[in-house]
Amino acid sequence: MAYVGLLYVGAVLFLNGVMLLGKADPKAIAVFNLFVGGLQVITPTILIGTHLADPVTILSASGIYLFGFTYLYVGIGLLGNLDSSGVGWFSLFVAIMAIGYSYANFRLLGDSPFGVIWLYWSFLWLLFFLLLGLKFERLTRFTGWVAAIEGWVTGAIPSFLILTGHWQDPNAIALALLIFGVVVFVALWLFTTGVWSVRGLRSGSRAMSAPRRTAHQ
Repeated sequence: MAYVGLLYVGAVLFLNGVMLLGKADPKAIAVFNLFVGGLQVITPTILIGTHLADPVTILSASGIYLFGFTYLYVGIGLLGNLDSSGVGWFSLFVAIMAIGYSYANFRLLGDSPFGVIWLYWSFLWLLFFLLLGLKFERLTRFTGWVAAIEGWVTGAIPSFLILTGHWQDPNAIALALLIFGVVVFVALWLFTTGVWSVRGLRSGSRAMSAPRRTAHQ
């Protein structure tokens, strides 16, 4: 059941990323946040209620609330035109807790791929804190791209592979996720901050091709 919810976590992260990139109306995206937020509160409640004697299931399910409350908070905030600082500071709490859940997956649950995935989520929610809580608006495009990509890499694709029985060789998956995240997000940072942007490359090429003045000129 949790992996079905993960599929829609992927969808809402992708849509929120699209919204941050300015490609979709915030109020339209808000509705889907409410749908997924509600699902991500109902799902762990059912899982915990039916596995009260299973601390491992309770631990795994407890982290789902972090997402459910985030999406409900975002959806209500967008519809009500509320200031985003509350979501931003809650995102800091989520980012810190996600490190704990990463540790739990590595050391207690023996699930290294999701240990890495929780690090992905910690990074994304840290960006939400910086963007929404501290108002670092220059991070908008970068955060939008990270959210959209994580929607697929940490939500939709893992969920579909697990549900179809193709989630195998966890150590290789964890390593691939780690390498992908570092390479792609560093490259994205360089592009979105202008270092590798088309404008930046053009400016650099013009500077290189401009005639140089000598001391005699």
